Amino acid sequence: MKINLHHYPNLQIEGLLPRDVWVWTPPQYDLDPEAHFPVIYMHDGQNLFIPEKSYTHVTWGVAETITKLSGWNFIRPAIVVGIDNTENRFGDYMPTRPFETPEGEAYLEKIKQEAPEEFERSRFVADQYLKLIVDEVKPRVDRDFRTLSDLKNTFMMGSSLGGLISLYALVEFPHIFGGAGCFSTHWPVLDKLTRPYLQTYLPGAGKHRIYFDHGTADLDAAYQPFQQEVNEIMHQKGYNFGKDWLTRVAPGAIHHEQAWRDRLHIALRFLLGIYAV
Repeated sequence: MKINLHHYPNLQIEGLLPRDVWVWTPPQYDLDPEAHFPVIYMHDGQNLFIPEKSYTHVTWGVAETITKLSGWNFIRPAIVVGIDNTENRFGDYMPTRPFETPEGEAYLEKIKQEAPEEFERSRFVADQYLKLIVDEVKPRVDRDFRTLSDLKNTFMMGSSLGGLISLYALVEFPHIFGGAGCFSTHWPVLDKLTRPYLQTYLPGAGKHRIYFDHGTADLDAAYQPFQQEVNEIMHQKGYNFGKDWLTRVAPGAIHHEQAWRDRLHIALRFLLGIYAV
């Protein structure tokens, strides 16, 4: 399958390393020059489209999956924006607001001591990373492509820390991102800070759709108790399971692009299903 990619090279704002951004348009984009499309912003752009660029030589298959599902009329076709990561991936994707409390500051000092090398080589600039997306990437995409730029047609999606920053984007910019797909969300890095942050800042139900999942092997084996706690918060915030929030468990699945590729169709049908509007 030919992948129709457009390229924004070396995008950068103050405080961030430069990175490439890739835009994929679905087949319907060229077939109907009057049509406008939802947009999914995805992290770890290297792993999305081209096997040779992927760290594991396996992509998410996002172009193939959207092409099939939209061709079968299961989902609305969507534009996908892949944002490459950098050597500061941990610092780019690590939410910062949860640490802006006395409890958060104490926990940050604790994990700094446990993983000093990771912290020495990381700069914690998640808010700047989101600013890049909101102030630079999204306006360019909306300018250059026929997008549906409103809340209900703008989504974030990623895995592991990419899942965490996807939810963080929706929470911090609830007026911009109407949905998030969070695969194998790396909750342990926030530990006990997850609950107070989401209880305080997660928008109440009514305007957003949120998808979570995880496997049960490899790194994913540690996620279940954290995800159960998040599920409780979703209930408290008024989200209805299966309607505007979905959590799925994949028995035996590991922490890998192939696993996320295998589950992508579930998230896409939940977020972009013909009746999910």
